[in-house]
Amino acid sequence: MRSSSTTRSVAREVFLLQLVLVVLLVAAAMVAIVVQARRDTMTDARHRTLAAAESFAHSWRLQEALNSDNPTAKLQPLAEEARKASGVDALIVYKLDGITLTHSDPRQIGKHVIGPYADAARGKPFTRTFQGALGLSVISAVPVKDSSGKVVAIVSAPVTVEKVQKSVNQQLPIFLGTAVGALALAGGGAGLVSRRLRRQTHGLGPAEMTRMYEHHDAVLHAVREGVLIVGHDGRLLLANDEARRLLDLPADAEGRHVGDLGLDQRTAELMASDRNATDEVHLAQDRLLALNKRSTARHGAHQGSVVTLRDTTELRWLSGRAEVARERLRLLYDAGVRIGSTLNVVRTAEELAQVAVPRFADIVTVELLDPVLKGEEPAGTGAELRRAAIAGLPADHPLYPVGELFRFAPGTPMAASVDQGRSVVEPDLAGAADWRSQDPERTRRILDHGVHSLAVVPLRARGGVLGLVDFWRSGSSPPFDDEDLSFAEELAGRAAVGIDNARRYTRERTMAMTLQRSLMPRGLPDQDALEVAHRYLPAQAGVGGDWFDVIPLPGARVALVIGDVVGHGLHAAATMGRLRIAVHNFSALDLSPDELLGHLDELVTRIDVQDEGTEEGPAITGATCLYVVYDSVSGRVTAATAGHLPPAVVHPDGRVEFLHSPVSPPLGLGTSLPFETAELSLPEGSRLVLYTDGLVENRNRDLDAGLEALRAALAGPARTSEDTCAAVMQSLLPARSADDIALLVARTRRLDPAHVAEWDVPRDPAAVSPVRNACVRQLTDWGLEHIAFGTELILSELITNAIRYGAEPIHVRLLHTRTLICEVSDGSSTSPHIRQAKDTDEEGRGLFLVAQFAEQWGTRYSPRGKTIWAAQSVGPDALPSEQVLREHLLDQGEHDGEW
Repeated sequence: MRSSSTTRSVAREVFLLQLVLVVLLVAAAMVAIVVQARRDTMTDARHRTLAAAESFAHSWRLQEALNSDNPTAKLQPLAEEARKASGVDALIVYKLDGITLTHSDPRQIGKHVIGPYADAARGKPFTRTFQGALGLSVISAVPVKDSSGKVVAIVSAPVTVEKVQKSVNQQLPIFLGTAVGALALAGGGAGLVSRRLRRQTHGLGPAEMTRMYEHHDAVLHAVREGVLIVGHDGRLLLANDEARRLLDLPADAEGRHVGDLGLDQRTAELMASDRNATDEVHLAQDRLLALNKRSTARHGAHQGSVVTLRDTTELRWLSGRAEVARERLRLLYDAGVRIGSTLNVVRTAEELAQVAVPRFADIVTVELLDPVLKGEEPAGTGAELRRAAIAGLPADHPLYPVGELFRFAPGTPMAASVDQGRSVVEPDLAGAADWRSQDPERTRRILDHGVHSLAVVPLRARGGVLGLVDFWRSGSSPPFDDEDLSFAEELAGRAAVGIDNARRYTRERTMAMTLQRSLMPRGLPDQDALEVAHRYLPAQAGVGGDWFDVIPLPGARVALVIGDVVGHGLHAAATMGRLRIAVHNFSALDLSPDELLGHLDELVTRIDVQDEGTEEGPAITGATCLYVVYDSVSGRVTAATAGHLPPAVVHPDGRVEFLHSPVSPPLGLGTSLPFETAELSLPEGSRLVLYTDGLVENRNRDLDAGLEALRAALAGPARTSEDTCAAVMQSLLPARSADDIALLVARTRRLDPAHVAEWDVPRDPAAVSPVRNACVRQLTDWGLEHIAFGTELILSELITNAIRYGAEPIHVRLLHTRTLICEVSDGSSTSPHIRQAKDTDEEGRGLFLVAQFAEQWGTRYSPRGKTIWAAQSVGPDALPSEQVLREHLLDQGEHDGEW
C-alpha cells in the first residue's frame, strides 16, 4: 500500500470536497455582509441626518433664539454642539427668506442660499441624496414651527456617505475574524472526519482497497506460517493453507467451533479463550508447533483473536544447540571479565575455578607448577604440582586439598597433559584404569562421590605449561565430549594468560622487594642522640622507590634522611639504592644539608645524562629527598629539602608544627638553583617525623587534608617513637595503598652538659701543655684514665697543627658519649691530610699517629673554619696500655725517624 500523502484516498477526496464547500459558504457570507453593510450605510445616513435635524428643530431653545435680537449668536454654539453629538457634517438653520443663521463654516452665516427647501417651507421634512464636492452625501431638511404651527425657519443636516462608511468599516475586522474562525472550525471538523475515515480505510482509494483484498488472499495462502482468525464465540472465521496443513483441518472448517475441529484439547482451549500466548509449544499429531495468539481488539472486550503457527520440530534441536553456544559465549565473556582481576597467581586460579562452576563443570580444580606460584619460570617435565584452587566441593571432599604438593604418576591423564602439553578427556572415570592407578583408594572415594567424567586441560602460555585445570562432572550431568574439550581449552587459554601475567608480576615484585630489602637499612645504627622508630609499607601495585636512613655523624650528631623516587618496580628500587649509597658517601664528608643535596642533585643530573638514550629505564628526574641533621649537644635541627614534604615537629607539650624549608625543586631537574636550610632548636623529648607522600596523599584525600590528618594523629600527650609510629599508621593508613609509605619518627635526646668539656686555646705553642693537662684531668673525672695517654697524644698533635697551620679562634671540645670525641676547631679552611713521611722529614707524622690511635677521624667544615675530630672507644679494651703505645711509637721512630 502506498502512503496516503501520495495516493488520492477516499479520505483525502472527502476532505478536499468539504474544504471547498466551506470556503464557498464563507465567501458567500462575506459578500452578503459587504452588500448589506453598504445598504445599511445609506439607511444610517438618512436616519442620522433626519434625526439630527428634527431633534434640533424641535428644541425649545431654538424658538427662544429665533425670537431674540441676534439669533445667530445664540444658535451657532447650540448648532455646533448638536452637530458634534449627532455625527453629521453640519446643522444649518435658514430663515424662510434663505438667510443662513448657523453654519459649520462661519463664513457662510448671513448669506442668502437658494436650495430645494420648498417642501420644508410648506411644513414637510424631506431627505435627499446628492453628489456634492465632498462626494456622495445625504441631506435632510425639517421645518421649524412656532407655537401656532407656522413655519418660521428650516433646519438642514447634511452628512457624507464616506463618513458613515468609516464607522461601518470599523466593524469589518470583526466580520473577517468571525469568518476566519468559522473557516478554521469548519476545516478542522472536516479534517477530523477525514482522519477518522482515513483510519478506517487505511488511506486507500477504492481501486487500492480492491487490490488490497486480492493481495491479502494471495499472501495469506502463500506464507509458510499458519494463520487463523477466531471469533469471540470461538468459531473459526479464517484459516490459510499452511494452517490447514499443520492442523490437518477439514475443508469446511471455517464457521465451525474450534472445539469441533479435532484439535488437541489444550490447543482448542487456548484458541477459544481470550488469553494471549507467545511461542507456546503445542503438539499437533507428530509436529511441535510454536503458537502465538493475540486479540484483534487492542483495548476493551474480547472481539476475536489472531493465531499464528509455525513448525518448530526441525528447529528444536538447532535452538538447543544455539542456546548452549550462547551460554558458553556468555561464560567466555564473564571469564574475560572475572579472571585476572588481580595480579595474584593463586587468586587468578581461584577465579578460573569459580567462573566454570556450575555453568560448565560441577567441580573444577587447578594445579600449578610449584615454581610458577613463586613467580619463577615453569620447570620442565616431571615437575611437582601444587593444588592452587578448588570450586564446587565441600570442605570434606576426597580430592587433594588446596596447597597439597604432589606428582602425577606416569600414564595418568594429568601426567600426559603436563608432559605433552595436550588436553585429555575421560568420559567414564570408572573404566579409566590409568587414572585410577594414581591413588586407588582416593579415586574410589571420588567415584563414590558421584564424579564420573573428567577433562584435563594444560595451562599454556608463551610456549610453556604453567599447570593444569581439571573439569569434573558428577551426578546427572552429561559426560564430557570433544566439543566440551574444545571449549575447556578456550577457557583455559584465557586463564593461562592471566596466570602468566600474575606470575611475571610476582617475579618482578619479588625481585624488586629483594633488591629493595638489600638496599634498605636492615637495622638502625647505635647512637644516643635520637630514639628512632620506623615503618615501611610497599604499595599494593608494586614496590616503589621510597626509602629512609639514619646516619650517625661525628660530634654527637645524627642525620635523618627520607626520599621518594617516582614510579614502581625494579628501576625505582635500583634508583633508590643508588641515591641511598650516594647520600651515605656524601654524609661521610660531613657536609651541611644544603651542600649535600647540591652534590646529590649534580650526581642525579650526571646519571640522567649518562643514561640518556639507553634502555636502562627512564631518568631519575622526579626523585625527592629530605636531609635533617640533629645536634644532641645544642639541640639544633638543620633541614634541607629537594622537593620533599616538610618534616613534622612534635613538641613535648603536644603542639605540632611543620618545619617548612625554603622551596627547592626535586633532584635532577638541572635548575642549578641553590638549596637552602631551615634551622630550629628543640627541647629534649621533641619528636621529628619524616614521611613520604603515600602516607598523607591518595585519590580520596588531597595533600592539605592529609597533612591536617597527620597533625591530628601526632598531637596529644608525649609518646615514644614506636607508639607514635603505630598511632600514625592506624590513623592514616589507607585500605589499599597505591603508593609506598615510609615513616620515620625520632625522639630527641640531649647530651648531658657534664659530658661536654670546652677550652679556648690562644695561638701560642706554650698553650698546648695547659690544655692537654686540663683534658687529662677531665678524663680522670669521667673515669677514662685508661685512654688518657692516647687522648693526650691525639690532642697534642691536633692542637699543635691548629696553632702552627691554622688561624684563630682555636677551640677544643671533648664529648663523652658512647665514644670519646676530641674536636679541635680553628678559623682556617685549609684541610689537613695524611702523608707518608720520609726518613729525612722532621714533620708529617702527626695525623698519621692520630689515625693509628683513633677509631675514626675526619674534618668538618663550617662557615668560620674547620674542625678536626677524632673518636676513641671508651671500653676497657679500647686502646693498648701506655707501655704498649710507647713501644709502638719507638718502633715507628726506628723506621720513620723522629715524630
